[in-house]
Amino acid sequence: MTEEPYRWVEAIANRREYIEHQLAGGSPIAALSYADGVVLFTLGRYRQKIFEVYDRIAMGAIGHPGDIERLRMASIEVTSTEGFARSAQDVSLRRLANYSLSPLLKAAFEQIYGPPFLARLLFAELGRGTAPDSFLRLEYDGSIRANGGAFGRTMDHFGVVSGTAVSTTKMEEFLRAHFKENLSLEAALKLALDAWTVGHLSLDGDAAGELPSHAEIVRHRREQLESAAIEAAVLERGSPLPMTWRPLADADLRAQLGGVLDSRA
Repeated sequence: MTEEPYRWVEAIANRREYIEHQLAGGSPIAALSYADGVVLFTLGRYRQKIFEVYDRIAMGAIGHPGDIERLRMASIEVTSTEGFARSAQDVSLRRLANYSLSPLLKAAFEQIYGPPFLARLLFAELGRGTAPDSFLRLEYDGSIRANGGAFGRTMDHFGVVSGTAVSTTKMEEFLRAHFKENLSLEAALKLALDAWTVGHLSLDGDAAGELPSHAEIVRHRREQLESAAIEAAVLERGSPLPMTWRPLADADLRAQLGGVLDSRA
């Protein structure tokens, strides 16, 4: 009997190692505020990774498609039910994460005889009025990393998710150094692409290593744009409708990015 707690801890450690290995190759996702809203951005080859959840909330995810779909549907059900039972004004990202998704993920992760969720999630919420936009990363074990603004922390106007902790850290470091407020959509897309490139280059990187050089970023993003599709969407602050979500087509994105990349390469 005395060995049972230690077996549980060992099983949890093994489970964490397994999940991290499964997620390690996940293509990064970047979300950041711009002058007219929030943009979510990634590159991919096989499947959709960015989704609408509710009127002002969007989600990006890496991991197993089945688990991502289950979590997406759970998010939609929770927010839609609360919006119907109370009001759309009562629906918030923090309530969704803290009271619904985090407990669900934590319970699945710690029940070692059941399957965990092989997924890592990034949420963005468009701020109401003068309130800042919110970004929140939700891990497979239920832990939450918000974009600050509480307990004296500086508010980050962006959020990222990637396959490894090193990649995620490098993307955040890059965005803290280069993000500016009131970006145009074109500039925000270019910055998101560069942040994605930094994350992709750092998937196998060392935590103590430096950020990729500008030349490395230019070369790698060119290579990846030739073989991968761009997936992006915006939450528009000035939308006349309650629904602020608008997906962006790959061809339009390449046209918008073309001039910016040519002029700054």
